[in-house]
Amino acid sequence: MPKLDDASWHWGSDEFPEDLPEQAGATHIGMFVAWAILNGMWSEEPDWTADLEKVRARQMTGSAFLMKVSDGAFVSDDMTPDSAAFAEAYYPKAYMADYQKVLVGKLKSDYLVEDSWANYDLIAAVIDTRWSQTRS
Repeated sequence: MPKLDDASWHWGSDEFPEDLPEQAGATHIGMFVAWAILNGMWSEEPDWTADLEKVRARQMTGSAFLMKVSDGAFVSDDMTPDSAAFAEAYYPKAYMADYQKVLVGKLKSDYLVEDSWANYDLIAAVIDTRWSQTRS
């Protein structure tokens, strides 16, 4: 049950801008979590059903979901077994580099990326490619 990331690790860091809400520390995590949810790779815990449906309908972002159901913690046990193995291999080693390349660009901080579905769509295309590479 590896904890792959936690929003509190970010909002408690020196790099986290003081004027941002704590949820900004979960944006990058939430994009990956939303990808897992939208691709049927997230556990279907009964307590999460309504919130999972909101993410699927794009009425709730992945970061909002993560903050609500797990206080910002991303644990691979919340995923299906195949996708957990992918997350454990990809997320800590290459995900942030992809996220920075695709979404951060010239922003002064990783935490300034807008938590939007438009940004999600950009990073999701990259995660899809990475997932496909592991399946071939």
